[in-house]
Amino acid sequence: MRAIVHTSTGGPDVLELTDRPEPQPGAGEVAVRVRVAGVNPTDWKTRAGITPPPSGAEEHVPGQDGAGDVVAVGEGVDPARVGERVWLWLTARVGAVGGTAQEVVVVPAAHAVALAEGASYDVGAALGVPALTAHRCLTAAEDGPSRLAPGALEGRTVLVAGGAGAVGHAAIELARWAGATVVTTVSSEDKAALARAAGAHHVVDYTAGTVDDTAAAIREVAPDGVHVVVEVSPAVNAPLDVEVCANGATVAYYATNGGEDATIPVRGSMSKNIRWQGVLLYTIPDRAKADAVAAVGAAVADGALRVGEEAGLPLHRFGLEQTADAHRAVEDGAVGKVVIDV
Repeated sequence: MRAIVHTSTGGPDVLELTDRPEPQPGAGEVAVRVRVAGVNPTDWKTRAGITPPPSGAEEHVPGQDGAGDVVAVGEGVDPARVGERVWLWLTARVGAVGGTAQEVVVVPAAHAVALAEGASYDVGAALGVPALTAHRCLTAAEDGPSRLAPGALEGRTVLVAGGAGAVGHAAIELARWAGATVVTTVSSEDKAALARAAGAHHVVDYTAGTVDDTAAAIREVAPDGVHVVVEVSPAVNAPLDVEVCANGATVAYYATNGGEDATIPVRGSMSKNIRWQGVLLYTIPDRAKADAVAAVGAAVADGALRVGEEAGLPLHRFGLEQTADAHRAVEDGAVGKVVIDV
């Protein structure tokens, strides 16, 4: 079978198309024929050596996310799962033969989740890291909820920083599905259109004025403050977040866009009892992962998680032999979702 591998870290050129034996599942595992793979920033960062690959792998196959069909099951797994359409999550971290940039991958059965009827492989490939991260951000508040569902965020206002990104897009859709009022910030009118298509109730272009202007625009639609901030750039946005947060709000940050070091307004955070919550999908508690997987699956079944230009998440397609180009696209900040047709 065809697979993309790298045996050293570096630029996209370290990725090679190779032929490997088709893997067979062991006990508690399933083999999945990958139809579409998703590409995330974590993929190129692992390839570049910024984040470590799974230990003990001489050849690393990238790709945390994807969607396909179960073609074989190991001991202890229901044989009826053969033929099931599934979406995959954290594959490169748990897969015995690496990630989704290959024709067949073996993963623990729980990491291949039934894909709801009517949901495309493209939708399945776009879940994983973005949607599970977004779910954790939206449920990190002290008073919960721990699992999203329709009505779970009723009466709350959510601010999504960077609503045109993959995690931002998922956060908008999940928050809206759960009943929240959703405000998002973007940096252009094109991105504003994408955020609106995703379902954001209010969109603020933060390039149109000063931080104070942005805060005023958010306060205009959320006069009592926002309850949860899904934050992509804490180094830049910490002062804004404190200004617009309600008392007891949570700022859940999941990326380091704009810099590794953030200066947090201490007095403002104290006076509003603001919680600053870091989110890294790899290391969140297992229960939080399980809640996220269940909720994301339910949201897909309800049609709440969508892809494509009309849904606010343009797709950028590459063939398996073009995986290096797909990595470059993500590294260069492609707006939307980069996918590989395996």
